[in-house]
Amino acid sequence: MSARGTIEGLGSSHPLGGQLPAVYADDDFAQRFVEGLDIVLAPLFNVLDCLEAYFDPAIAPEDFVDWLTTWVGTELDGTEPLEIRRHAVATAVSLHRVRGTAQGLSQAVQLAFGVRPEITESGGAMWSARPLGPFPGTPRAGLTVTLTVPDPSAIDPYRLQAVVAAARPAHLPFTAEVTRKTLIPEGN
Repeated sequence: MSARGTIEGLGSSHPLGGQLPAVYADDDFAQRFVEGLDIVLAPLFNVLDCLEAYFDPAIAPEDFVDWLTTWVGTELDGTEPLEIRRHAVATAVSLHRVRGTAQGLSQAVQLAFGVRPEITESGGAMWSARPLGPFPGTPRAGLTVTLTVPDPSAIDPYRLQAVVAAARPAHLPFTAEVTRKTLIPEGN
């Protein structure tokens, strides 16, 4: 975890020496004392002067992007490349709008693993002009999320479980699985 601190050569945009009462304007000790405070406060003033840039995931410093991912509730673990983390923050609102839907679940898994999953739901919707028509789907509610990748050992199954648990409909039991992508030989 990095921390912000003093930056060599960064001058304060609001030096304290000029803001002291007139009695201290010519006091060498007072001016040197507040000059030391200016060094400490300069990065703070710099951040405040550029505050809107810290909340723009496209240009925010990397450590601040990591903090923003926790603010907006992304399903990332922090090991993703910076561009994916920036994208996750930028799209968090649109992803939260579809949270709990097949579309939202698919987008969350794809964002976390870079692969669009196959989602199988047990339910369905239909209408009938007659009473006592057949119910759609299966009698037992459930959801299966399958991630098909060339190397299943590269996917953390616990991480997949966590992403699916966070993005699925809250009431729905689920199964998350990783399968090997079968390569079709050329010429077939």
